[in-house]
Amino acid sequence: MPHRPTRPTQPEPADGWTPDRYRAAITAERARLVADLEALPAPAWSAPTLCGAWTVEDVVAHLTAGASTGRWAWLRSIVAAGFDADRHNERRLAEHRGPTPADTLARFRAVVGSRVAPTGDHWAWLGEVVVHGADVREPLGLPGAGDPEVARAVAVGFVRRDFAVPSRTRARGVRLVATDSAFRAGEGPEVEGTTLDLVLALAGRPTAAARLGGAGADTLRAAVAGRGA
Repeated sequence: MPHRPTRPTQPEPADGWTPDRYRAAITAERARLVADLEALPAPAWSAPTLCGAWTVEDVVAHLTAGASTGRWAWLRSIVAAGFDADRHNERRLAEHRGPTPADTLARFRAVVGSRVAPTGDHWAWLGEVVVHGADVREPLGLPGAGDPEVARAVAVGFVRRDFAVPSRTRARGVRLVATDSAFRAGEGPEVEGTTLDLVLALAGRPTAAARLGGAGADTLRAAVAGRGA
């Protein structure tokens, strides 16, 4: 998800989610991804992911960039890139990608506990690592859906506000019902699936949208494909 921070007006947090809990979850999700990547063979770092043209190494470098770029650094970078988000992201990838995959992983490992972020939108930065973790794991066949309560905290933010992705826009006109958590949101025909798959669909991942069921699933799939609201 490209970083396009806006004014940091946060949606209401998920029940029981304080800033400290978000930070702890972000740290845990980063550490979980590092553990999954430790034994990854070198060729796999060039494998495609669910995130467009980015490889596994690109996604990891992107996550390192997000954990290393504060508000003013982000503003300087986007201005220098002529407000071109893609150009900004490519520059940050080049900055945080190491000379070898092992170096790229080491750089990500070094920021696992970082509290640096372009804005104070904790739910969104948790969403970054949850979504991008799945972007990497799914094509590689790695297990690890994670805690549904963590995905629920992201889902709550996603349906309340468009941020790095137009998640709220995609959720219009359907009722989202998680099968593994208490997450429920919206009005309309129901869309059922795991909390993570609902999050991934709202983030624009067609593979996750294809796994969803319910009368409203086709409506959400159309939104993910850009053919509807």
